[in-house]
Amino acid sequence: MTKAAFRKTLSANDVGSTGGHQAGVLIPKGEKELLAILPPLDPSIKNPSAWLTCVGEDGVPHKFRFVYYNNRLHDENGTRNEYRITYMTAWFRDAGAKAGDVFEIGIAPGQSHYGIRVIRPETEAQPETNEGPVRIKLRGWSRVH
Repeated sequence: MTKAAFRKTLSANDVGSTGGHQAGVLIPKGEKELLAILPPLDPSIKNPSAWLTCVGEDGVPHKFRFVYYNNRLHDENGTRNEYRITYMTAWFRDAGAKAGDVFEIGIAPGQSHYGIRVIRPETEAQPETNEGPVRIKLRGWSRVH
């Protein structure tokens, strides 16, 4: 069996360049294949989490937190019901990640750690225009085949 890997185009919030306080990279509940390679989290517990050991291309291990923010299920006025991988901002900064780059996470069968990397999009010469700021088309997660 081959490595299961998933990619996400990073937003400015993901890489921490907006100065916001976003809590990590969102993993939509509909991403069942991606959630299946991550540790199971018990929804009967408020905000359950697990630490992921992730190794970059440089071979250095990093600890990220996989968390299910679920106060909507536990608090009368709770609003959150989402999965995120947190504690990534410093790693993104050290990797030089920018909005529009792609984050990849994957794991091979039998491995105890996840492989991670930042992929820079191929840059093509674009004509100079004064038509306003460049817009990045955001996309969700995709499976790498």
